[in-house]
Amino acid sequence: MYTDAVVIAGIVTVLLMVGFFVGVGVFVLKDAKHQLGDHGRHSEASARDGHKR
Repeated sequence: MYTDAVVIAGIVTVLLMVGFFVGVGVFVLKDAKHQLGDHGRHSEASARDGHKR
């Protein structure tokens, strides 16, 4: 089977995009688990009101 350079470049591009989105998904899931104790609040007002992380 003959594969052109454009086909190889397209496959590499798709694999890079899939890897990028998987990495973003893993980051979001880890960050969501990290924020569970604080219910996702990041503001200083929640710390000022007595909510601790």
